[in-house]
Amino acid sequence: MNIVTQIFSWLNDQILRMTWLSESVRLVVERVFGLSVQEKLGGSIHFFIYDTIKIFILLSVLIFLISYIQSYFPPERTKKILGGMKGIKGNIYGALLGTITPF
Repeated sequence: MNIVTQIFSWLNDQILRMTWLSESVRLVVERVFGLSVQEKLGGSIHFFIYDTIKIFILLSVLIFLISYIQSYFPPERTKKILGGMKGIKGNIYGALLGTITPF
């Protein structure tokens, strides 16, 4: 594999899949709870803890990024942008601004 593929593979594993978190939770389940993640109960506990933490992290990052983007689009600016647009063009721009700043 070339260096670019290795970098993207590492980013995918560490950031998107959060393998570091999965391994950390696996160690907690095996050492603290004394359960194997290969069994149903241990696997279920691993899944619950891992997904709860992962969702919390992803939502925190998403809310931070959306809030940062929203700081550039106060309601007055949005009204100014959409004020002169009518019809389908205004609807499209409104939908685009709504997807950028859903919170």
